[in-house]
Amino acid sequence: MESISIQEAYDKKSKTYKMLLYFGMISIIMIFAGLTSAFVVSKQRPDWLKDLAIPDTFTYSTIVLIVSSITFFLAKKAIKANNQSLTTVYLLITLGLGLTFVYLQFKGFDLLFNQGLVPFGSSSKVTVSFLYAFVFVHVAHLFGGMISLIYVIYNHYKQKYNSSQCLGIELSGMYWHFMDFIWVYLFLFFYFFK
Repeated sequence: MESISIQEAYDKKSKTYKMLLYFGMISIIMIFAGLTSAFVVSKQRPDWLKDLAIPDTFTYSTIVLIVSSITFFLAKKAIKANNQSLTTVYLLITLGLGLTFVYLQFKGFDLLFNQGLVPFGSSSKVTVSFLYAFVFVHVAHLFGGMISLIYVIYNHYKQKYNSSQCLGIELSGMYWHFMDFIWVYLFLFFYFFK
């Protein structure tokens, strides 16, 4: 009977944390909805660049982030099977892919800077400013996901997760997949809605 009450307490805690995460994700959606709405309205400006070529590094970073979502999913699957070592491998790969994503984002900015496409100043264009805003706001939120992932890796190292107690991995994974979805949406939006 006592094990049922422990499981009920875990389920209640899980529902509460997931609900808080959903509220956080809704607020992030509102931020990006505002940015994309401002983007649409700003297309009427005379300084709008219709032929902005997005550097390939942004495409590569998108692929990297999608793969990181797959490895995070595999980490959750591995912990559900109580495979601790495989969970560790997938979590570390996910972290490495997340860092690679951020590197590629800033490499893309470097390429834009080298073309004279800057987000502010007398030579700036509003289109480029939006691209920088999309990326910086997304990367700032992704850093939250990376901090969460590092915390999960630390707790996993301390053997706090198993097949029946893996809430931290679940929550961190949900946020990670969400940020992946947001980036794919932004990338496709910016790429096709010129």
